[in-house]
Amino acid sequence: MANTETQSILVVGGGMSGLTTAIEAAEAGYDTYIVEKNPYLGGRVAQLHNYFPKLCPPYCGLEINFRRIKQNPKIRFFTMAEVESISGEEGNFDVKIRLNPRYVNEKCTGCGECAKACTMEIENQFNYGMDKIKAAYMPHAMAFPMRYVIDPALVKSDEAQKVKDACPYDAVDLDMEPKTMDLKVGAVVWATGWHPYDAAKLDTYGFNEFPNVITNVMMDRLAALSGPTEGKIIRPSDGKAPETIGFIQCAGSRDENHLPYCSGICCLASMKQATYVREQYPDAKIYIFYIDIRATDRLEEFYYKIKQDENIEFFKGKVAKITEDESTKGLILKVEDTTSEELREVPVDMAVLATGMQPNTAETPIPVQVPYDDYGFVASLDAAPGIYAAGCIRTPNNVSEVVQDGTAAALKAIQSIARR
Repeated sequence: MANTETQSILVVGGGMSGLTTAIEAAEAGYDTYIVEKNPYLGGRVAQLHNYFPKLCPPYCGLEINFRRIKQNPKIRFFTMAEVESISGEEGNFDVKIRLNPRYVNEKCTGCGECAKACTMEIENQFNYGMDKIKAAYMPHAMAFPMRYVIDPALVKSDEAQKVKDACPYDAVDLDMEPKTMDLKVGAVVWATGWHPYDAAKLDTYGFNEFPNVITNVMMDRLAALSGPTEGKIIRPSDGKAPETIGFIQCAGSRDENHLPYCSGICCLASMKQATYVREQYPDAKIYIFYIDIRATDRLEEFYYKIKQDENIEFFKGKVAKITEDESTKGLILKVEDTTSEELREVPVDMAVLATGMQPNTAETPIPVQVPYDDYGFVASLDAAPGIYAAGCIRTPNNVSEVVQDGTAAALKAIQSIARR
């Protein structure tokens, strides 16, 4: 008879690929654990305003997945958790997990009284630092689990007790300590996702110097109703509506000094974001500066649809440098028009850098020996016997592709433990 403990599957990462893996495996009848370092599930998808090409919000799919998790007793999830070590072999892994303190227990109802009592503010990581939130906070409006978090800085402050006393349900626990948990599982799926390339490394684009230079992930938060401006796309420098916006493709990508590869989705993401601007500002002028447009298969139709908009100009040429008009905070983009072979200076009110996707395994590798390519991506779905890679740690992908990848990883993990 099989050991029920080693018939279980550990999924590391609670983004879209990890959620898909866990749900598919659990609905096939296998006990599944999700370990997620953030205080919420949903990953980068939860930070998007819309998907391409249908331009629908991500919360539809996320809400369905969260409901499937809540209704399935075979799924357990741990947020604010990290895998410290994996030992053993296929069919019999011992995994050590660190559980970081949330300082809020399961009694939390999401009433928000702790936040009302709190005066300390911290940078809002969910909005990529574009605003601040209380140090007693709900991660975002649709967070799952719907439970507050107390920042460690608040716990150490003089007002910690006041925040604790404000909770009518005794949910604030200032004495929480990090814990270690041991799990025995039969297979592991690593799906820790990606992070945007650091735009501060692009010296010629002035990301840290010019307030009206933002990144593509920041643009999605600007357009979101739950974002720092309640969905209004405005210039960070003065809060004015932009009349011209430049989307700069391959910002650090396909560049031997930064990311030598193409992330594949940035062109489509910028086209999607161009529709955000056009909806809010019908007269706005938009430039999309590109080397090559990557829109394959059915997504090419989306490209042609966007291209038909007379207010969106596709400009073939790589922006070499961005400078700022100190008086207006407007930007001047210096670019070579590769069609006419002329150097041009294009003035815009805002610039959006389409930075590429880096796998999180490039900085935080899987704690067992697995093959990687030159850029930190796991080289195969079958990373090692009983250990599988899913989603954007294998290759840059869009949301529908990581869902497919998560399903494939679930099948691989099931096959692994079923044959033991």
